[in-house]
Amino acid sequence: MSFLHMELGELGYDIVIERGALDRAAELLDLDRKVLVVTDDGVPAEYASKVAASAKDGTVFTVAQGEDSKSLERFGEIMSRMLKLGFGRKDAVVAVGGGVVGDLAGFAASAYMRGIDYYNIPTTVLSQVDSSIGGKTAVNLDGIKNIVGAFYQPRKVLVDLDLLSTLPQRQISNGLAEAVKMSLTSDADLFELFEKGNISENMDEIITRSLMIKKNVVEQDEKEQGLRKILNFGHTIGHGIESFEHLNGLYHGECVALGMIPMVSDTLRPRLIKVLDNLSLPTSVELDCDAVYAAMIHDKKGEGDYVTVTTVPDAGRYEMKRVAFDELYPLIKMIGK
Repeated sequence: MSFLHMELGELGYDIVIERGALDRAAELLDLDRKVLVVTDDGVPAEYASKVAASAKDGTVFTVAQGEDSKSLERFGEIMSRMLKLGFGRKDAVVAVGGGVVGDLAGFAASAYMRGIDYYNIPTTVLSQVDSSIGGKTAVNLDGIKNIVGAFYQPRKVLVDLDLLSTLPQRQISNGLAEAVKMSLTSDADLFELFEKGNISENMDEIITRSLMIKKNVVEQDEKEQGLRKILNFGHTIGHGIESFEHLNGLYHGECVALGMIPMVSDTLRPRLIKVLDNLSLPTSVELDCDAVYAAMIHDKKGEGDYVTVTTVPDAGRYEMKRVAFDELYPLIKMIGK
């Protein structure tokens, strides 16, 4: 077992990285209370059942797989279930799933009785390398991603790489896009590891190094006032693509992969495209530039007619700058077919 500690004072918590950690949930988490285990129907049911069975009084709440479950309707259903079961301030929520489940469960925990404990057990590469830590919780509204939410830190995160064994290759690549993102801004050696292509043999190192990058950023800027904006690298255009309803067949990481391409230097771009190709991630897509641009303008990270974007001149080095939205329009065309 290895672990990292998120240094956030009273809000700090351990990130346990251990194969087989799910089997030790009763030892690693405080489950001696009412526990609502939130999962989705794409996650093997035994994962959530195992956690619920380890609790003093555990209940499983299952939502449909996919981004549509990050809604105020599902949020309300979770609240109603906890209320009906008599949950109090000393009870807890456990997320067992990917980024959708973590965001939804964490936001519910942040709001129920003004905040109860929650734990995160990520089951996808994307959530293990990125979304399971850092405390961003949210749901979508009117087609805009993550527009309603809160910063709310988990009490502990269990990263069990054995839970990735049932994932299809596309989901693995989807999550690795976020690891590529972090390597580009913060870890040139990690990017070189991607260039060498020995991904499956180095999955433990990729996940651990990605978590270390995000941990370091969040510790310095929990509420995204400055440095944490580098974690949005690739997301400005990526979220615009993801919000465009006709492209909902693309996963989040695939949209981020596309969004990174226009934001790197001309010299770095061929290297990035080669890495994305090797991971079977898209490097171009048919899109309506006007529709993607309109979705970008509604992105919550905008500041009027401007947005702060992260660009990468070379692997492991980033620059942040405030640009007008209309300066980004030509960049969208760079990834259009």
